[in-house]
Amino acid sequence: MSHFVSAVDCRYIASEFAGVFVVLSDPDPARAEVALVETNTAHALPLVKERLQSLGVSPEQVRAVVVTHAHLDHAGGVGTAMKEFTNAKLYAHPRAARHLIDPSRLVASARGVYGDEVFRELYGEILPVDAARVQIVQDGETVRFGGGEWFFRHVRGHANHHFVLFDPAAQAVFTGDSFGLAYPSLQGKNRQLFVLPSSSPTDFDPAAAIESVHLIVTEAKKLGCNRACLTHFGEVSDLEGAEQQLVADLQFYQRLLLAVRQGSLPSEDAASAVRLRLDDYYRERCEREGLEWGEKEWATLDLDLKLNAQGIVWSAQKSETSEQTSRG
Repeated sequence: MSHFVSAVDCRYIASEFAGVFVVLSDPDPARAEVALVETNTAHALPLVKERLQSLGVSPEQVRAVVVTHAHLDHAGGVGTAMKEFTNAKLYAHPRAARHLIDPSRLVASARGVYGDEVFRELYGEILPVDAARVQIVQDGETVRFGGGEWFFRHVRGHANHHFVLFDPAAQAVFTGDSFGLAYPSLQGKNRQLFVLPSSSPTDFDPAAAIESVHLIVTEAKKLGCNRACLTHFGEVSDLEGAEQQLVADLQFYQRLLLAVRQGSLPSEDAASAVRLRLDDYYRERCEREGLEWGEKEWATLDLDLKLNAQGIVWSAQKSETSEQTSRG
C-alpha cells in the first residue's frame, strides 16, 4: 500500500511560504481515502478544493484532517475545513484540541497582536470544531488510515501542543515547525539544502527542540520514512543534513538565550540585539556554505528572523521569571 502526497501552496503572506499536504491512500482516486495535513487559514480552502478536484477526488472522500499544532498558520482554517469536509475526523494534540474546539483565546490573542483589519486579511473567519469530531492523539499512538498505519510523536521546542505524523506508506514524516523551515527560494544551486529553526514565541525551548530534531530522524529511519514534509515549505529528503544544520543553529540560539538571561546583550531592546546577531550568523553561514543570496532572499528570511529573535528573548525572560519565582 502506497500513499501519495501532494503539497498545496496556500499563498499565505507569499508564494511557497506555507502549505497544506493532501494525502491519498491509493493511486486510484476512485478508491482513495483522503487526508489533509494542516489547513492553513480559511482563505486556503478554495486552493485545497481546487487541488482535490485536480486529483480526481471529492470532498466526501476526505476522512481525516490533521493539524500538527494550533498556531493559526497551521490550524486557523480547521473549523472551515471541517465544515466543508463532513466525513472527516480531526486529529489533534491534547493541548491543541481544546483551542480548536473553542478558538476564542486564539482569536483574542491574534487580534490583540494584529488588530481587526490585519487579522481578517490574514486569517479570515476562525470557526470552532464540534468536539464529537475531534480525536485527541497521545504520544506514541498509532491510527489506521487507508490500509496503512500512522504513527504520532509529541515534540516540544517550538510549541508545547505540537506533534509529528509518520506515514510509512508515504515514506514521509509531516513535521509542522519542529524540523525547521526550508523555503524553496532559499535553497542553493544544485539542490543545496538550507534549513533553519523556528523559535517564534512563546514556547521556544532550544534543548527540547534539539531533542525533537534527533527524535524525528531516529524514528524516520526506524519507520522507513525518507523524507520530511515541512509546512514551511515542501519536502526535504536529506534528513541527516537537515538535522546537522538545525542542531548547529539551535545551539547558537541557545547561546543567545543565555546571553539575554545573563544581561550581556542590551536589555533595553534585547530583541533588536538578538536580531542583529542572527543576521550576522546567517550571513556568515551563507558565506561558509557558498550560498549566493541577494536582497530577495534576505527579504524572504526577514519575518522569520524577526520572530525567532522575539522567541529567544521571550524564552529567556520567561525562564528567568520562573527561576526567580521558584527562589521566592
